[in-house]
Amino acid sequence: MLDAVTDWPSLARPALGGLSAYDPGASAEELRRRYRVAEIIRLNRNEDLFEPFPGALDAAAAELANVSRYPEESHREFAAAVAQWSGTTPDRVIPGHGIQALIGTLASALVDPGDAVVVARPSYGLYSQVCTGRGAEVHVVALRELRLDLEAMAQRAGETGARLVWVCDPNNPTGSLIGEDEWRAFLDALPERCAVAVDEAYGDYADPDLRAFRVRDVHDGRPIVILRTFSKLFGLAGLRLGYAIADPSMAAILGAVHEPFNVNRPALAAGLECLRHPEIIDARRRAVAAARELLTERLVAAGIEVVPSQANFVLALVGGDERELASALAQREGLLVRPGSDFGIPGAVRITVGPVELMERVATAIAGLR
Repeated sequence: MLDAVTDWPSLARPALGGLSAYDPGASAEELRRRYRVAEIIRLNRNEDLFEPFPGALDAAAAELANVSRYPEESHREFAAAVAQWSGTTPDRVIPGHGIQALIGTLASALVDPGDAVVVARPSYGLYSQVCTGRGAEVHVVALRELRLDLEAMAQRAGETGARLVWVCDPNNPTGSLIGEDEWRAFLDALPERCAVAVDEAYGDYADPDLRAFRVRDVHDGRPIVILRTFSKLFGLAGLRLGYAIADPSMAAILGAVHEPFNVNRPALAAGLECLRHPEIIDARRRAVAAARELLTERLVAAGIEVVPSQANFVLALVGGDERELASALAQREGLLVRPGSDFGIPGAVRITVGPVELMERVATAIAGLR
């Protein structure tokens, strides 16, 4: 006879024992009350802080009339639009409700209990979380001078017989970008039967002349899967929209593992509308780059070192107890930044880039607190 109260932890897979759910933190309303400020500006989540793309909100709203129908046709239309914009083919595009969902799908497709997986640290923590939950042995490689140590990651993959290596480019939380030459050397150094998942969530912000063009690697049959999102530059984080680019045979495997109809109609409609404005995409990238440069210049002028970034955030090495600085910014200005201790980089804060006027305010506030 079953106990009246089920011991759920004992029924869960053992690999889940040390994991905890993601904590999104306090709501904006809670933070306003806590710090007694009129407005909270989140510079701690790397969300888009600019205006929505023209027509995106209207396109999403128009699809609300169709929510009684599954978005099967929209998936195909979206995949075709992404393929055209990315320089690939629709059979290589796998839509998903954000990169987070695709990370889980990829781990389900490639990782068995006991498999070795290589991740960098600090980097996006979900790679390790998901693979640990799958029962994998996660091998961590530290950054070298606040950059991904691709040489060491490839070496660790060879030593452990890794099935999968996770790469975030530009890396979060540093914003550093992988150069074409170091990317090629990394691919060539990987052991056989080792796949690479490349998270390019922030790639749209990077200078196109500096980015590694990995779609070509997919076409050449290299063992990589590219993950991209509409949450960042396109400003659709609340709608949850992303996609993967992979070899058609791998795309079919991901499609078999992925939940069907996993992206909602409003998200697909908004994403399609964004892709209809390539001129706005480039203009947004340049606007973020200009604001990022201004913030960097102001912080450096105040004696603060800033890690070179190609993302929509910068990592500022403010020194001292950065949590005290972050708390003071919130209390005095309503500005939220991410303490570096959260990533294992004490004495630093990660700051989301927004319009230049906001960046002037942020830089002035931080300089005044040091």
